[in-house]
Amino acid sequence: MEKTSDSIFINRELSWLDFDSRVLALAKEKSVPLAERIKFAAIFSSNMDEFFMVRVGSLYDQTLLKNNKLDIVTHMTASEQIAAITPRVAELQAKCDKYYQHLLTALQENHFRKVDFDHLDKHQEHYWKAYYEQEIFPILSPQIVDQRHPFPFLRNKEIYFAVQLNSKNDGVYYGIIPISNQFERVLFTKEEDGTTSFAFVEELIAHFAGRVFNKSTVQKSCLFRVTRNADITVDEGMMDHDIDFRDVMSELLKKRRKLAAVRLQFWPEAPQDIVKFLREKLVVPADRCYAQTSPLDPGGLFRLASRVSAEGGPAMSYPPARPIQAPPDYDLYTEAHKHDVLLSYPYQSIRPFIRMLMRAGSDPDVVSIKMTLYRMASDSQIVQALINAAENGKEVVAMVELRARFDEQNNIDWSKQLEEAGCTVFYGFDDYKVHSKLTLITSKVNGKYQYLTQIGTGNYNEKTSELYTDLSFITTRQEIGEEASAVFNNMALQRLTSEADTMLVAPLRFKSVLLEQMDHQIELARRGQRASMILKNNSINDPQIINKISEASCAGVRVDMIVRGICCIKAGVPGKTENVHIRSLVGRYLEHSRIYCFGEGEDMKIYIASGDFLTRNTERRVEVGVRVDDPEIARKLRGILDLQLRDTVNAREMQPDGTYTRVKPVDGQPPVDSQMAMYGYFQHGFETSPAKPVRKPEAPRVKATAVKRVASQDHSSLRVRQQTAADSVRFRGLWDSLFGRGKK
Repeated sequence: MEKTSDSIFINRELSWLDFDSRVLALAKEKSVPLAERIKFAAIFSSNMDEFFMVRVGSLYDQTLLKNNKLDIVTHMTASEQIAAITPRVAELQAKCDKYYQHLLTALQENHFRKVDFDHLDKHQEHYWKAYYEQEIFPILSPQIVDQRHPFPFLRNKEIYFAVQLNSKNDGVYYGIIPISNQFERVLFTKEEDGTTSFAFVEELIAHFAGRVFNKSTVQKSCLFRVTRNADITVDEGMMDHDIDFRDVMSELLKKRRKLAAVRLQFWPEAPQDIVKFLREKLVVPADRCYAQTSPLDPGGLFRLASRVSAEGGPAMSYPPARPIQAPPDYDLYTEAHKHDVLLSYPYQSIRPFIRMLMRAGSDPDVVSIKMTLYRMASDSQIVQALINAAENGKEVVAMVELRARFDEQNNIDWSKQLEEAGCTVFYGFDDYKVHSKLTLITSKVNGKYQYLTQIGTGNYNEKTSELYTDLSFITTRQEIGEEASAVFNNMALQRLTSEADTMLVAPLRFKSVLLEQMDHQIELARRGQRASMILKNNSINDPQIINKISEASCAGVRVDMIVRGICCIKAGVPGKTENVHIRSLVGRYLEHSRIYCFGEGEDMKIYIASGDFLTRNTERRVEVGVRVDDPEIARKLRGILDLQLRDTVNAREMQPDGTYTRVKPVDGQPPVDSQMAMYGYFQHGFETSPAKPVRKPEAPRVKATAVKRVASQDHSSLRVRQQTAADSVRFRGLWDSLFGRGKK
């Protein structure tokens, strides 16, 4: 456990649950439209599924080992962590049940009424009985569990109806009815008064289950759901290198379905005889059995939210906000050859990037396209662009990471299609997961190779590009292309990249570079000069980085952190992190971009990257980032950070005890929604520019040093100073237009 009350460390799993709590809080927020509130309740439940399958599953495995690993920041054993997790989960589930009842009340006020099967009138009873007998009963598969019938395998995240039965001959025994995904999860009917009634199919089945088992023999009953461990490893399968990695992953996916149960959920209550029976069969301890009154399956809530959004009118959902589309004549492929380009999703459309890939695939000068693929859409146009390029005779190389959790099968399928089209496909490292977002297009012009490089913070996925906030940096700078080429060659040869100047490449040239930048700010502060850092990412638990942040705080460096999810460092601890300010943004979009900014003005260094400050990212994954030296784009990135630090709609700020409080507008000031303001910030993001001037020949390249990084930034300092005032006026004007200031 944490040894002192002034410790700066927070346990990772408890921090994850704190993030889920911030998500759940939006389900009760009345300023959030009703359909979106239902959706946030569903997201919370879905997050809890993943938490148990991945985190609790992993901790459970550790408890079975003789040498139990300790949490890297709080030094808690796996057993201690599970003991701390379980009451916190119970607390959150109770909140979810409470908020769900509020949602039902709000739904009824808006003419959506949940069917109460305990209080049906004669007409309703007749209707639902007929529906059950015609649509449900014929495809039910009830099972008896007694001395002659073994306990069946229960699938992960599937709902079951359990009954305790009694007969004169056999005594007490049990029955189980699987409620599989073949059933429509939510059933809707229209009432005469215009009200929409909705029913969850599992409650319908529970109501009429007495017709399956002789009603006189049913003693007790309830609905329940099993969550199984999904934390699988490829280490054993990779021992035989003659086996196709895809076959290894396919076998492991089969094993995942049968891993140990780590949670039991019961609705609406938990009869102790049934709980005891299931606990013994599934080997689940009592503290991981939860009774709840909210739906067991988040999928039902997602479907309900969609129906409410469709029928309830504009007030039920967030106002429409679609990605800004590029003008018809905008050509990203051409623009990127003129100047560096930054795209921001979901505020800008991903289509120009897809068209750029298509254009490159048909460009006679292009000789190869290389790309890392981690999570792709099920109908990926991006992968199709790679296939088209291969069919056009280009060399297409795809590094497909098959170990993208819960997307493994999708990646296996795409890798086969890529190979069939003639693409070269490889699968990364035995010991390092490739999480990079990197594309390299190589052309040969006048006998010389030229590069177009794209480095992003998010996956090449058209669907998530409209849900996650991410950044995509595209450049034809030769030095970045050379470094990207080296990264691809090293990955193909199972080598880690140890040298890079402008790029960040984990695990060898990622954390070390950022720690150097932190040290530089610490030195400035110790000399009495202004020093600051803004660190935006999804999660942080790397002890080395946490200790360095604490050191910076003690030296007087102002540290602002925007951390959406897991955050294992406390802010404002006297004498340790009193200059650290941490906020989490949870809103309409999932904040996913990573931006690391050191210093300000002409001395500012700013990076974007695919990797967080989790130890798994800094030490056990191949991540890629880039220092952005283009002064205009650097200022734009800093503007994003400044905007998010002013957010008073989506922001929660961490207190010294590790809890979060909502950030509210100052009296008299309008609320600041940084996510929606970004649409205005990037409204001119697809502007075209004249061709950039021909660069002077570059000096011979040297190994990466801090001196060279400073020099490259100084080269552009004059332009930064010249445009700072104009940029400030432009941003101020945008700000006024967003919030109605200056209007008469």
